Amino acid sequence: MTTPSDTQSLILSRAASRPGNLALPLPEGLVGAAAKMVVGKMIARGWLEEVEANLRRREPMWRETGDGHGTTLVATEAGLEAIGIEPVVASAVARALKANLEPAQTPDDAGAAKPVAIRAGTKQAQIIGMLQRPEGATVAEMVAATGWLDHTVRGSISGTLKKKLGLPISAEKAEGRGTVYRLDTL
Repeated sequence: MTTPSDTQSLILSRAASRPGNLALPLPEGLVGAAAKMVVGKMIARGWLEEVEANLRRREPMWRETGDGHGTTLVATEAGLEAIGIEPVVASAVARALKANLEPAQTPDDAGAAKPVAIRAGTKQAQIIGMLQRPEGATVAEMVAATGWLDHTVRGSISGTLKKKLGLPISAEKAEGRGTVYRLDTL
């Protein structure tokens, strides 16, 4: 399988952090023929696809098709997998980020946010997967799965997942299990 270049990885990781996996705006300095070449290769490899831009939602346009319509670029599941991000995890992160966006924020402001890259097979991806299950997960279950200590799991939930990534995680007491954490669906 072809490995993405640094520029392609940056485009895909930023897309993973945006609602709808939008790949635009492209990194600063990537314009003109260079942008067309990079995007063309990514489309050919199936990592990006052109879709009709929703101008009512102020989605950025890649190219104009006429009559006031245009296309935008969206990262595909293959593109996310190329940089090691599980599509399920990326969609959960994108939904959470979309819920946290302020209405006054423009698409250009969203590009300034740090890219969220959750690689497949990591302990963080394991924890997110466990939290997405209908039954959720306890700290003890996450400790057993990751090998981390209790305080590391709790710190990961409150610091990384809730604060840094903005994921909506709830906690509730369950009879016989203790405190159960879940990733709330949006």
